[in-house]
Amino acid sequence: MKMNKLMLTLALGVLGVTTINSAAAYEPAAKRISQQDPADSLYRSGNEAMRNGNYERAAELFRRLTDRYPSSSYADRALYFEAFSLFRAGDTKDLKRALNVLANYQIKYPAQFAKGDATTLRIRVCQALAEGGDEGCAVMITTKAGGGSSASSAPGSAAASSSSGVSGAGRAASGFSYKFETRDKSGCPNQDEDSDERIAALNALLQMDAARAMPILKKVLARRDPCTEALRSKAVFLVSQKNTVETADILLSTARNDPNGEVRQAAVFWLSQVRDERAIDMLYDILRNSRDDDLREKALFSLSQHHSTKGTQILKDFAMNETQSNDLREKAIFWLGQKRSAENADFLRRLYSTLKNNDLKEKILFSLSQQRGMGNDQWLIDVARNTREDDELRKKALFWAGQGGASIDQLIGLYSQLPEREMRDQLIFVFSQRREPAAVTKILDIAKTDKDPELRKKAIFWLSQSRDPRVQDFLLELINR
Repeated sequence: MKMNKLMLTLALGVLGVTTINSAAAYEPAAKRISQQDPADSLYRSGNEAMRNGNYERAAELFRRLTDRYPSSSYADRALYFEAFSLFRAGDTKDLKRALNVLANYQIKYPAQFAKGDATTLRIRVCQALAEGGDEGCAVMITTKAGGGSSASSAPGSAAASSSSGVSGAGRAASGFSYKFETRDKSGCPNQDEDSDERIAALNALLQMDAARAMPILKKVLARRDPCTEALRSKAVFLVSQKNTVETADILLSTARNDPNGEVRQAAVFWLSQVRDERAIDMLYDILRNSRDDDLREKALFSLSQHHSTKGTQILKDFAMNETQSNDLREKAIFWLGQKRSAENADFLRRLYSTLKNNDLKEKILFSLSQQRGMGNDQWLIDVARNTREDDELRKKALFWAGQGGASIDQLIGLYSQLPEREMRDQLIFVFSQRREPAAVTKILDIAKTDKDPELRKKAIFWLSQSRDPRVQDFLLELINR
């Protein structure tokens, strides 16, 4: 069974077995950890949670530290790591909180803020929000990129405000990493694939036939001695590439019984590549009976990779199930949105009308924007028009309609149909993200003729970012009045 490059890339991100490092690294300030500091236990626990990828838990621990021990020697770093953990968690609400925490960090510790990585982190958080439709963050980033000293130089700017968009865990994490202060207490040697002979030997098994490879791989997966977690994770991958009658059973057994959470998650992830109908039943069993939400999240992903009516229906049933957590329902909605079909689009539109939770609704808006056509573009515009809908969701619908398949003529026609300043403000931002000359024409018209001075200012700001030659003439005319 061969795996394409996209699947391999995604696999590396999901497994997270050997490293979480990428282009840049953050090295905490070199302070001696004081055993006498009453915050020491919380600080260590927070670092441990980050090391394990439990970012929501880490953020809560660091928040608790600064609340209880504001004078601790760890307080400044705890604020940074709280924001960092929220950033890595990546949901819209987490990104908003990260901005607020960084603002507090800047106020309390301006020197540390200025010389550390906090400014870079703030830009990355805002970038994730802007990519999801947050106009305030888009202004801040655009202004900074142009050499402005502050986002406040743009009219109506609110860098910490948010009408933000899609859950951005993967996007937020890209290009950023963390070197943890805590080390592996077991004293395990470097398990990097290039330096570990055992893992190199497992790689060689790819050249063997399944009959010879499977017995060895099963023995590896049965090991429980220290420092074999990375070895077992690699074995899980190799098992998934050997298409035998045992493959699904071995992966399910590993998912249920391995003592290491990352190895269990890897097994569930690679069930996505097993073209065995029993794999769907196994994944469904994990969804119903496991208490490990990380494992269930991987099961949702794996189900989405199976091209079967049964797997798709399981995702739909899960998305509708109000007894499940909203976070996991969001994941089910997301993966349904990635399975392009008229039936899935119709299901998501119908589900939207039954939901009361705005986070779930927002996920549907995004998911449908990824499926151009099939009536989704017009549906997003209809949501934006609906004055009975929540304003933030209407703004989100506008943004995703602009990013999706809505025509510029459709969007221009909306401006006169949406009298509220907040909606028109968002629509100007949407125009600024389009490449058609007609979008610039409309912004120029707003800058010249709109009766609302705040909207004219916002139009002028976004025009200043355009390279359209008409803009320079307009700005010169404006200056010379």
